[in-house]
Amino acid sequence: MKNAQKLLIIKLLHTVVWAFFVAIIFYVVYSGVVNEITPFTWVAIGLVLAEGLVLLIFKMFCPLTLIARKYSASEKDNFDIFLPNWVARHNKVIFTSIFLVGVVLVLLRVFIK
Repeated sequence: MKNAQKLLIIKLLHTVVWAFFVAIIFYVVYSGVVNEITPFTWVAIGLVLAEGLVLLIFKMFCPLTLIARKYSASEKDNFDIFLPNWVARHNKVIFTSIFLVGVVLVLLRVFIK
């Protein structure tokens, strides 16, 4: 398999994983907004926290990015994922902020009735 094909597979996988985490981040926000805190809300929070731990372990890089580096010399922020470059560049700040808002909403709903 050629490097371009390997990179394409990684980009597809990375985009699917990214979309999954974006969906559960918005689910956390939704749960807090509509006051529907379910076991799925806590699972979603746990998954995002686990993702954060993985990023910390890999020095704030997704492991898929590190694998993709083997197949590309691109300096673009989105070389390894199907996102606009500006989203890829600011991804962690954007979605961490949204996640934190969601967690605060959930915690307010749980502890302030």
